[in-house]
Amino acid sequence: MDATLDGRFVVEPPARLIGDLAYNSDRLDEALRERGIELSAPHRANRRQRTQDGRPLRRYRRRWKVERLFAWLHNFRRLVVRWERYPENFLGFVHLAGILILLRRCL
Repeated sequence: MDATLDGRFVVEPPARLIGDLAYNSDRLDEALRERGIELSAPHRANRRQRTQDGRPLRRYRRRWKVERLFAWLHNFRRLVVRWERYPENFLGFVHLAGILILLRRCL
C-alpha cells in the first residue's frame, strides 16, 4: 500500500480513498489515517465493531461511475493487452478511447 501511494502521479495525496469490501481492514484504515486519508468502505457482514456511520458511504454508491469507465476502456483490446512499449503511446490510445467513448454516448 505504501508503494502504491508513493508512486502516484499527482503531488498531493488524495483526501479520500473509496474501496469495496476488500478494503475493510483496521490495519489499512489506521495506515491511511496516519497519512491523512479518509477511508470509505462498507463493512463486512461479520464485522463486530463498526467504525463508520452511513454518511461517507454515500460516496461509495457513486463509485460505479469509475468502474463503468474502466469497463468501457476494457472494450479496447489495445489498452487491455498493453501492446504499446512507450507510456506516451499508451496514454495517447487512452485519450483516443476516451474520445470514442464520449462520441458513442453523445451521438
